[in-house]
Amino acid sequence: MARSIIAPAERVTNLRWGIALILGFGVLINYIDRGALSVAQDPLHKELGLGPAEFGFLSSAFFAVYAFCQIPVGYILDRYGVMVISRIAAGLWGIASALTALAPSYATIVAARMFLGVAEAPTFPANAKAVGYWFPRTERGLATSLFDGAAKLSNAIAVPFTAWLMLTFGWRGMFWTTAALSLIFFGLFYAFYRNPSRDKRLTHAEAEYIRKGGAEPETPAGASAAGVGFNDFGYLLTRGKMWGLTIGFTAYDYLFGFLLTWLPGYLTTTFGVNILKAAGYAFVIWIVGTIADLVVGGWLVDYLIRRGNDANRVRKTFLILGLVLGFAVIGAVYTKDINVAVFWIAVAAAGISFHAPVAWSIPALIAPRNATGQVGGIMNLFGNLGTFFAPLITGLIVANTHSFSVALLTAGAILIVGIASYVWLLGRIEPIPDPA
Repeated sequence: MARSIIAPAERVTNLRWGIALILGFGVLINYIDRGALSVAQDPLHKELGLGPAEFGFLSSAFFAVYAFCQIPVGYILDRYGVMVISRIAAGLWGIASALTALAPSYATIVAARMFLGVAEAPTFPANAKAVGYWFPRTERGLATSLFDGAAKLSNAIAVPFTAWLMLTFGWRGMFWTTAALSLIFFGLFYAFYRNPSRDKRLTHAEAEYIRKGGAEPETPAGASAAGVGFNDFGYLLTRGKMWGLTIGFTAYDYLFGFLLTWLPGYLTTTFGVNILKAAGYAFVIWIVGTIADLVVGGWLVDYLIRRGNDANRVRKTFLILGLVLGFAVIGAVYTKDINVAVFWIAVAAAGISFHAPVAWSIPALIAPRNATGQVGGIMNLFGNLGTFFAPLITGLIVANTHSFSVALLTAGAILIVGIASYVWLLGRIEPIPDPA
């Protein structure tokens, strides 16, 4: 890791954890923007006549654009770096939310959500790349869980928060508020995030600790770096390891997408509770997910690896176990008691939540030289196709069956495919060879 400006110090400081918190705060705001739509189903139905199928399409519009932006975003990140691209993207989040608040029709809301998909596309690949820059390998589990766990925490606080905003100020006022929050994050990120080689606050001792721990090298902004380039995208798609990670992550994202977009609607429709009570149950589910993300997917994974356990075995075990616990969502099919249903969904949320930071730590561990952004982009492209289809398929199922049972069973079946992918395709978590 090239260094030109270093503040001298003898002890290892903790600037890197401040960086991780900034990344986590960005994801928190990011997911408030995404999830706000889920509580606006009733007013959108009354004002614009949206039924379950139309609402499912509206929810999926964001994820479709978000998913297909992942490949170009991965390349742009590998070429121009985290700092520049993330600054631009953060500024666009606020504009997209403001456009949603102003939208006069169903078509314009769809367009605004698609624009939000473009704006938020760099978030997770950029964060994975930033963690590779800033953290030694033995700390990446917890560092990754800080931004991934923020997605789950956002779901816990966003539903009651945005529900309150909507009931107080209307759905348009709710989106004006999310626009303001996005612009606040833009200011914080612009002021405080730098790559390690450009951060004057980084001490020599911490820089050496990060470097010796296996930090990923920074790609010079705008440079054509050695390693995988945009023309070698096809090379990555020929590697079984790439597909093993991608298919497993897609299975996770399908269930996550269902919970993100349909959980309030599922609780209100199936059990007849109002939106605020549904928000309270959703809060419990996502708090459980947040704790599991940080404690199991973050701290416990790093702890086991630091204790000398085989890193490959630890990471693969938690990847697979997380999806296995996701099957608990099927328990909600066989009860008419909302408390029992919430229990099973909370177990499933815990499993997929601690799975996620482990999965997001892998692109930096398996990518060829200078290709972490592209590996993360491919993974997130297909993962978000799962998130795209989840609300769309769920909306069609509910419209035709007037029940969520088949939708929950579908999510469970997809998890089986993800587990098989991790078992037979991923192999050892080690770098993919550079192309010849």
